[in-house]
This record gives sequence, C-alpha cells and structure tokens, in this order.
Amino acid sequence: MALIIGLTGGIASGKSTVSKMLEELGLAIVDADKIAHQVVEVGKPAYTEIVRVFGEKVLKPDLSINRPELGAIIFNDKQKREMLNSIVHPEVRKEMLQQADRFIKNGAKAVILDIPLLFESKLTHMVQKTILVYVDEEVQLERLMSRNGYTEAEAKARIFSQMPLIEKKDLADVVLDNNGSINNTREQLLLILSKWDIL
Repeated sequence: MALIIGLTGGIASGKSTVSKMLEELGLAIVDADKIAHQVVEVGKPAYTEIVRVFGEKVLKPDLSINRPELGAIIFNDKQKREMLNSIVHPEVRKEMLQQADRFIKNGAKAVILDIPLLFESKLTHMVQKTILVYVDEEVQLERLMSRNGYTEAEAKARIFSQMPLIEKKDLADVVLDNNGSINNTREQLLLILSKWDIL
C-alpha cells in the first residue's frame, strides 16, 4: 500500500526546494499550488465563481485571473480570503485525490501531497504522514524579502496571513529544519525517507 505523505511549510520556508529534492529522488508529487493555478483557468467552474464574487477588476486584459490584484484584496481581509478559499479549495482537493489515485494505480510506493496550507485547511485526513519544512521567523522574513523584493511590512503581511511555523511544529509528524545548508536539509530528508522505508 502506498504511503501518502503531506509536505508543508510556510512562505519562504524552503518547501519548494524540498519538493524538488523529492521529485529528483523519483517520488510522485501532487502539487496543490500548480493545481490551484489550473482550477482557476478561464472557463473552469472556480474561475467563473471568482469573477462572480470579486468582479472583473481581478482580471487581466486577456481575461485570466490577475493574481497580484486578487492577492492584494485577500491578504489584508480575512473574510475575503476565506471566500476565495471556499471557491478554490474544494476543486483543488478533488484534483489532488484524482492525481494521487493515478500514481497509486501506476504502482507508486509513496505519493507526496505538496500542500502549503495543510494544517490551516485541515487536510491532514488526506495523508498518513506529515513533513513540515521549518525555518525560524527571522530567516523566513529575510528570505522572503530578498526573494520577492518585498518591504518588511509586505513580507510580514504575507507571513502573518499563515499559521506561524512554530505552531505547525506541534502538528507535524516530522520537522525538517531548513535553517542550515541545502546539504543539511537533504541529509535530514534522506534519513526520514529511509526510516519510512521509501528509499
């Protein structure tokens, strides 16, 4: 029976880097963010609902969703963020389960569900094990500012819109400390996978 693993973290915690490592090791990855982009493509049910709820001001001239515009609306408004999530998340979950099923049918030993908001969205029922990619808050802030060119205030607004990583630590089966070097993170990951008999 395939092991379903939930991979999570926070913005600029290094989760994408770890996801890439897992992919390079030949593991099956189901990426919630990629799927979230697909389900809001022009004409999809979630797209239609977003335009109905948020209006045409969130569209680019080519009619696709203007993500920065929508992001600016929801980042500072919890109610609007929840409205958007209630539209997008069910569609994402449905597609994730279908992709995971396909991997399992094709004989995958493990499937990684890469879900940034695994705990916030209460999706742990979809997985058997959870890995949290963790960094200290000051490291997270520094990485986000240098990666995206945000001011400190912009970076903090994005970090604080998520559950603090320190709280997620208590919820995860395994914590991958990503404060150090990439090699250090890779070593920790290989150790976890061999412990779970995946490699």
